[in-house]
Amino acid sequence: MAQRSRISTSVLLTCAAIGVATGLVGGAAGWLTVGVLALTPWAYGLLLGVHVLPGIIAQEVLRMPWVALLAHVLAALVSSAVAPIYVLNFLGTAILFGGIQELVAAVVRYRSWAPWRFFISAIVIGAVVAAAVYFAAHLKVLGPWALVAGLVLAVVGPVAWTAAGLGVGAGLRRAGIGTRRR
Repeated sequence: MAQRSRISTSVLLTCAAIGVATGLVGGAAGWLTVGVLALTPWAYGLLLGVHVLPGIIAQEVLRMPWVALLAHVLAALVSSAVAPIYVLNFLGTAILFGGIQELVAAVVRYRSWAPWRFFISAIVIGAVVAAAVYFAAHLKVLGPWALVAGLVLAVVGPVAWTAAGLGVGAGLRRAGIGTRRR
């Protein structure tokens, strides 16, 4: 008898659907990056925060190990098809953000799916985004107001997108996606 896979086909397909939908959003964000950095670099963190969506939605819907990382990688592949110049950025972000989300879930042994747990990963990711925004948007040369606004929005971005992802995930669960059927 063949040994059962740890990730079922339905879980894989759910992660794929989440990856495609959020990957399209991430790809669009990739193309918006140039304009945002040119016109409002202090708001770049809000845009970068969108990349938390695959893992948040997957974990909220499926509530099991590895789905955040899987959904992130699939989303990165879709984003790369939409905005191929950012392929390494998308894949690196997927591994980093998905890894942070999986690590936070693993710390609570994949037993707590309360919103606070998701927001802890969002704040950690926000700190990483703040560091990236500081350098990518050259906030230091824009003046103190831009520096403060940019760093605050870099943390607020992932937190706000996490709240949106939790809302989408909860809606999908209410619709019967991710629920266990007997």
